[in-house]
Amino acid sequence: MMLQLSEALPSIVKRKFEAAKASSDVLFSPSELAIIRTSTGIPFQLRYCPSLAKKPLPNLPGATPKQKLDPFENPPEELRVADIPATNPSHVLVLNKFPIIAQHFILATRSNKKQTHVLQQDDLEATYACLKEWQDSSAGDEHEQRRLLAFFNSGEHSGASQPHRHLQFLPVEGMRDGDKTSSWTMLIDSMLDPTGPSSPTRDNIPFTYFHRAFLGGREPTGPDLLAIYKELYAAAKQAVENFIVSHPDDQFALHPVDKGDLPISYNLGMTTTGMVVLPRRAEGTMLRRDDGSEIGFVALNGTTLAGTMMVKHKDEWDMLRDNPRLLDSILMAIGIPRAAAAAPSRPHV
Repeated sequence: MMLQLSEALPSIVKRKFEAAKASSDVLFSPSELAIIRTSTGIPFQLRYCPSLAKKPLPNLPGATPKQKLDPFENPPEELRVADIPATNPSHVLVLNKFPIIAQHFILATRSNKKQTHVLQQDDLEATYACLKEWQDSSAGDEHEQRRLLAFFNSGEHSGASQPHRHLQFLPVEGMRDGDKTSSWTMLIDSMLDPTGPSSPTRDNIPFTYFHRAFLGGREPTGPDLLAIYKELYAAAKQAVENFIVSHPDDQFALHPVDKGDLPISYNLGMTTTGMVVLPRRAEGTMLRRDDGSEIGFVALNGTTLAGTMMVKHKDEWDMLRDNPRLLDSILMAIGIPRAAAAAPSRPHV
């Protein structure tokens, strides 16, 4: 898919973001940042953003308390980046109204398709086109290499917040913060290149995931992307089913599928080098003090695949910085433990 934009995608997003931030149409929430590590040394960004605990609800004139605004049905011009492709657009690019990473933007379907249904080829084509356009805009400039991470949340355990189908983009450079992140490598890069010098072995990651690198020195076609997605999703579904069979006393179960919804929750991550699917069994976990009292619920979404997580309350921030090994139990709780997903035919676990 060609985006058919009038100017480079990073330029449009930056211009729209700066204008929307200045007019308060985007409410940017800077965060404090620390790097914590799993017991095997995998670095995660821990971001503390107390302002999101008081995130305002959208004010929809004439709305009753039970109505919920669809932010992607007719996004305001202040947040609308572009319709893509320009001819017969199938998707719209929209700024995230409450970002903690600058220039966080979203790809949503023009028609209201469900977040919990299977992704279609044009969703994946549009996603890859944005990734490629962003990266290519800095080609030849060694001082300004740009990259995006695309991620997708589907299902009640995935961290999804909107039912209208959308994928999200984070500028990788926006996730970095000088010396604070000098030891941090984006997790999905390690997943897609497990032989690299800074990459953890697959067994060091507490949860099961499935990945496929885009090989052969050529860009994946739309059918390529769809085939890879279906392969990885099928493997993730099998891992969930294996876990349910091997843990009959667990309350975890498949989702109802009578309305076309998929039976599992999952996160998808994509870069220009490959795709990863992470099957989910919980949105997060409750942090507790030594006496068992609750500190707060830590929820994770597809940014887990970047190696980043966020908390909104100081007690959570302090607990995780003081006890970084809690990260292992959090990551294990949200996904399928590696041993439980064992199956002879799974691709690239």
